[in-house]
Amino acid sequence: MTYPISHRWRLLAAALLVLAALQLQGCASFEPPRPFATEAEALAARGEPTRRWSNDDGTTTLEYSTQPNGRSCLMVHVDQGGIVLRQWDALAPDNLARVERGMDKEQVSRLLGAHRSEQRFRNSGEEVWDWNVRNDGPGIATLFNVHFIDDKVVRTSQTYVYPREGPGWGAWGAYPPYPWGWGPGFWGYPRPFYPHPFAHPWFW
Repeated sequence: MTYPISHRWRLLAAALLVLAALQLQGCASFEPPRPFATEAEALAARGEPTRRWSNDDGTTTLEYSTQPNGRSCLMVHVDQGGIVLRQWDALAPDNLARVERGMDKEQVSRLLGAHRSEQRFRNSGEEVWDWNVRNDGPGIATLFNVHFIDDKVVRTSQTYVYPREGPGWGAWGAYPPYPWGWGPGFWGYPRPFYPHPFAHPWFW
């Protein structure tokens, strides 16, 4: 059966409304995973952590980094008896905001977990560590960067990663084999944060 064009548009609009309603229903029913109650539960579910951090008060923080491909880093804080005190995503925006000028590398590692990669820039004297984080930009990925001079944090920045088109620039054809083919095949613009009340929460 052939329908007039106007009728077909109405059918398409109705189908889109149904699809949107189903998506909203799925979002409403989604619940985050239950927090772990004990260290044993965390180990059973996630295996051995990337690193264990011993804290001054005798507690331990288990780090579950997903770098270089993931965009989260689960931290599980447990007491001496193995009871979980709290857990959080170290790469959530509010935790990224805690990076401060003057921190050393160990403090940053404790705060954000293992970094994805690092680069040195001779002219600026900076060593830059980056983390793959939730992509809130126009590109295919977002990197959060921490800049060090003399092993101390001097600033942070954010990089949006964009695909390049053309022969040899395929996602799996780049060399060396960066995550998702990053490196020669992809590029981004570093964007430093400046003091401004409407900037990102981790601006400087």
